[in-house]
Amino acid sequence: MPWHTLFRMCEGRATGQPKPQVWLPYAGVVVMIERIRRMFEYFGQVVPFRIKPAIITTVVLFTLLMLPVPDGLTPKAWALVAIFMTTIVAIILKVMPIGVMAMMAMTIVSLSQVTSTSSKGAIADALASLSNPLIWLIVVAILISRGLKKTGLGSRIGLIFISLLGRKTVGIGYGLAVCELVLAPFTPSNTARGGGIVHPIMKSIATAFGSDPAKGTERKMGTYLSLVNMHANPITSGMFITATAPNPLVVDYVARVTNQNFHLTWTGWALYMLLPGLVCLLLMPLVIALLSPPEVKSTPDAVQYARTELQRMGRLSGGEKVMIGTFLLLLLLWANVPAMIFGAAFTLDPTAVAFLGLFALIITGTIDWDDVLSEKSAWDTLIWFGALVMMAEQLNKTGVIAWFSNLLKNGILASGMGWELAAALLVLCFVFSHYFFASTTAHVSAMMLAFLTVGLQLVPPDYAVPFLLMMTAGSTIMMTLTHYATGTSPIIFGSGYVTLGEWWKVGFVMCVVELLIYAVVGLLWWKLLGLW
Repeated sequence: MPWHTLFRMCEGRATGQPKPQVWLPYAGVVVMIERIRRMFEYFGQVVPFRIKPAIITTVVLFTLLMLPVPDGLTPKAWALVAIFMTTIVAIILKVMPIGVMAMMAMTIVSLSQVTSTSSKGAIADALASLSNPLIWLIVVAILISRGLKKTGLGSRIGLIFISLLGRKTVGIGYGLAVCELVLAPFTPSNTARGGGIVHPIMKSIATAFGSDPAKGTERKMGTYLSLVNMHANPITSGMFITATAPNPLVVDYVARVTNQNFHLTWTGWALYMLLPGLVCLLLMPLVIALLSPPEVKSTPDAVQYARTELQRMGRLSGGEKVMIGTFLLLLLLWANVPAMIFGAAFTLDPTAVAFLGLFALIITGTIDWDDVLSEKSAWDTLIWFGALVMMAEQLNKTGVIAWFSNLLKNGILASGMGWELAAALLVLCFVFSHYFFASTTAHVSAMMLAFLTVGLQLVPPDYAVPFLLMMTAGSTIMMTLTHYATGTSPIIFGSGYVTLGEWWKVGFVMCVVELLIYAVVGLLWWKLLGLW
């Protein structure tokens, strides 16, 4: 007899059939089970989170809370660890959007009072990082980058490079890579840059040459160009502080573990990563051409295609000119050119400069206030980035980072390995553990501070800076590994040009190649700059 008929009969609602007396002892159980089933079915349809990942996350939270408090930590510190790890698991499993998970973490921290002895102090701690200038630098830069799309300047830049370099498929790849490089300083959302600006250009070129996954012709050139599109993104993300959202968090961690003795400025970061980054960008299209060669090698029509599109766009619009002027202003001020000419009194904070650029775009009408209000990614970043920064700061204040660092340090020391091998192991473990993360920010927040702390305890002071810079480079190189490694990955993978196996193969090889480039070219470059 069907379950639903049995349920109705137990409730006495089955038409033409009396409620069987033999079922009376089980009627309540049957009705309860069916109601529970209906409740889960209802919640599965209407609630804004995924039920199974939510259950797993809840189990993780309560399991951690029930474990004995480790020696060296207070109960509140351990509870904060449980909240932090649960948040990371929730982000990895994508229980809900990352902003909602961040708000959940803020709420739990404030209600549980794990950071303070009062509710007022706890909520102040939970919200403290929302005033962090580094976070606002990213938020404002995202708002500025909206002008690239609105004015069409981003597409124009890409088409210009295709028209110059597009006579061969590899040349188109270089055009996409250079386009990424030009846009990187001004687009802190690597997803917006690689997935929202460069990827549509790449798809339109591939389609124009008859390379379409729906027709089984993706390997003509689409597979190759998709991989170049993807791998240019993490390389350029590592070349500028403002090229991807987690970079300011890395800056904060590096300054913190060195007691503010080594602070990565916008100019310093760009200078230190310049040569190894350019070498990576130069070799990447060639390496991918060997790993996943395009069937079509010569593409003289691509130049004409780009020129036709540029003609259709017409001359530079007023908005595009304002965007170019604003970018030049931002570069000059971020590079501290006024301070170099007129003295230290003219040094400007990078966040203040970003606000100046945003204000310039608004008062010139290049973007309007509705654009600012509707840029969801910026306000989403403010919440989730602020929550992760807040928890990282509190973990440090409560001694959790120091505790974990000591455990890691003691394990390495017990193995008897030298500091060189230990430093390399820390970098490799940090980078390749990204296979377990679907968010670069979550990974950096969860692990980087502890790894930096341990590294500086093991590496001699004269070699501390190269270690810090290798870890900094690794924080973006790891984006190459999987089709879920960063926000750009699923957008490009979802276009269907690259199989899963090929994505992972090329991702692993490129990760190793880029690490080797930074370990050789980077170390030599930093030696030349007098950093060690």
